[in-house]
Amino acid sequence: MAVMKPNAAVLPSQGLGRTATHSGVTHVREYQSDRYSIVGNHLAQHRALSLTAIGLAVYILSLPEGSPIDIRTLAERFPEGRDRIAFALRELEACGYLARVRERTADGRVITRTYACNAPALTRERVHAAADSVAVAQVPASLASPVPPAALVLVDGPAEGDRVAEPPAESPGAEGPLPVEPQSSVPRPAEPEAAEPDPSLSEHYGKAVDLLAGLRRTDRRLMLSLRDVRRLAPYVIAWFDNGVGRADVIHALTADLPALVKHPAGFLARRLRELLPPPLPSLTEPGKATAQGDDAPSGPRPMADCEGGCNRAFRAPWPGAWCRDCRAAALAAGRVPPAPPGPV
Repeated sequence: MAVMKPNAAVLPSQGLGRTATHSGVTHVREYQSDRYSIVGNHLAQHRALSLTAIGLAVYILSLPEGSPIDIRTLAERFPEGRDRIAFALRELEACGYLARVRERTADGRVITRTYACNAPALTRERVHAAADSVAVAQVPASLASPVPPAALVLVDGPAEGDRVAEPPAESPGAEGPLPVEPQSSVPRPAEPEAAEPDPSLSEHYGKAVDLLAGLRRTDRRLMLSLRDVRRLAPYVIAWFDNGVGRADVIHALTADLPALVKHPAGFLARRLRELLPPPLPSLTEPGKATAQGDDAPSGPRPMADCEGGCNRAFRAPWPGAWCRDCRAAALAAGRVPPAPPGPV
């Protein structure tokens, strides 16, 4: 008969605890009195954002106000590289967590100010509720609302060599920024707007549209959309009204172009406004003098016979004039020679 062996010794405890869940994550939470940031689950579990964009948003929300977050600074801080960081910034802009606005300071400098919003949906609801009851303060047009107390305002001056992140097309489910119409805190009476002339009624409208649409033949960097062509047409009409020809307008718009034209419509609008020449002055018809004492018209005077009695042929300044000798003899004899005719 086999001998029964005693049970093996019990192994020491391995520090394993019991949990009600069979798998997945188990949180170990500790109280933090300082150095922490509040991040909503709408950001941490966002379905449309990539992992890089969510992590970058959490890092930006943890920064103090005024911290630089341009692409070069972020690329020096993280190993992802400029391309992935730029793509993550575009994702955050499309979903409303970031808004990059170019603003002019009091000393005339132009800076890029980045608004970081920690809860875009709550911010939009607050703005809509405030718009129905009281006036909303003026904010940048590309931001969904006035800057909330929990949002960051980060000065982000792009350094040389940084790529400009163009926002992608908004998807139907993206929580993009909503425009807010700036209003004043004090209600003002509505002022009648002056009726502006319709540029399409001008005789130069068709020529201006053809000129703007054909600029891409001269340089591909000046390709414009149909909306930009219609918006810039009144500026070109002003050039034509001031007597500038088509070739001169094209030369003014295409000469000395920079290597990179990021916004063709804005670049052309600035040149059309700042380089607009004045209208040509009116020319005085030859042979006529005005009552304000204009100078005599240039050119040779017509030949005429002296009316003083000598019948000498000379270039008379007006019909019936006397020659120099007859005028001197008349003055010596006490007579008054004829005066030039006054303005009619």
